[in-house]
Amino acid sequence: MTIGVTVNGKLYQDECDSVSLLVLLRDHWRLLGTKNACAEGECGSCTVLLDGELVNACLVLAAQADGREVTTVEGLADGDRPNTVQQAFLDAGAVQCGFCTPGMVLAVSDLLRRTPDPTEAQARRELAGNLCRCTGYQHILDAVRLAAEREAGAR
Repeated sequence: MTIGVTVNGKLYQDECDSVSLLVLLRDHWRLLGTKNACAEGECGSCTVLLDGELVNACLVLAAQADGREVTTVEGLADGDRPNTVQQAFLDAGAVQCGFCTPGMVLAVSDLLRRTPDPTEAQARRELAGNLCRCTGYQHILDAVRLAAEREAGAR
């Protein structure tokens, strides 16, 4: 079965439908921004947007993505320019090893789309599915606040 998935605005096709969306993105199509850590849906490093909804790509079969749209962390940037959330992560020092960063950035982008001025409690709740072993989360929460402020100023 040939499947077709639009990733970051570009149509990709493959004959492989019995692997996860994560394997399809990374191993078949070499889109390496989405990370593979636990492969059990526990860490959030493989978070992508599937038709605008956050999902763990390791838990989605490739066949389930057929005919759908996927946005990875690379798809958030404007060409070579990072989007507001990506830049806030850099400016706030929220990137250390970087393994959790793609999932965190997508989760924060989705949060700010739905809740433009989240409280710290809301941000913590929304990021609960994304594990970070390096930062202690404070810099990530700082990045949420910074991105929210910048997006509010841009409106």
